[in-house]
Amino acid sequence: MSISVLRKRNHGCYTIPFSGVGMEFFPLGMLPDQSGVLLHETGYLARNDWWDFPNTLSPFWRLYFNTRPGHKVVFPNAEFDLTPERIVLVPDHQLFHSVGRTPVPHCWMTFQVGGRLAHTQSIPILLRPSRIERQLLDQIMREFTGIGMGNRNRILHFSLALLHLVLSNREILWQASRPSEALLRTLRYIETNHASTLESNEMAAKAGLSVRGFSKAFKRHQGVTPCQFLTQVRVREAAQLLASTDISLEQIAEKTGFPNRHYLSRVFKKITGDSPAHFRHRQGNTPPGGE
Repeated sequence: MSISVLRKRNHGCYTIPFSGVGMEFFPLGMLPDQSGVLLHETGYLARNDWWDFPNTLSPFWRLYFNTRPGHKVVFPNAEFDLTPERIVLVPDHQLFHSVGRTPVPHCWMTFQVGGRLAHTQSIPILLRPSRIERQLLDQIMREFTGIGMGNRNRILHFSLALLHLVLSNREILWQASRPSEALLRTLRYIETNHASTLESNEMAAKAGLSVRGFSKAFKRHQGVTPCQFLTQVRVREAAQLLASTDISLEQIAEKTGFPNRHYLSRVFKKITGDSPAHFRHRQGNTPPGGE
């Protein structure tokens, strides 16, 4: 691929987490699973000579790693080089500039996490890669056979393994506040039984609270209402089935708690900005005969 074509395709990540030159996984609008991580995209360019994306401010996290210096991230008060000695993490909703025109190997990920950083955490987060993390990065880069091309399952699993290791680093400071054990049990109950009809009083009873008290506690810790959370879980599970199976939309709606395929399509598009058919097509998983 010529440099001019690569530059045309590489539109960066602003309001959507897809650069146009990476391997795409799950769109915005969905929740991390019980592991606390939702991967949007992993990418690798062996010679990325165009990395000028000013005024980036997006609702997802980024991980950057370059095997040679030549690129940097610029924040309002400082700039930081991308080098083989550091993994650079940029949390969501941070204003910065990507700067680089030197042709260097460039690896990145865009993702969401379930936790919240402590207010004292320095941004960006600069981490020296451990031996295992460097091995995972090398494996991810080797799996790419072209622009956004490679063994999808291996890249997905290596990427998630790396993110779990990196995010468990003791140098990252997380907020200590956590939901009560009863509320956590209720969250897991909703995720496990998302295909069922779940009423507010049933969910509140699982948490040992009144319906009003449960709704207030739930929104305080999750940022959304129980109904919104249930819908997002259903959309996340539908996306997983769209990406990994060839079953019909009717079957996916039944398995994820939507009354029919039409309602599933409407809600999926509203939350992710993408139709189920288009999402499945971008995953390279269009079933025989289409949808």
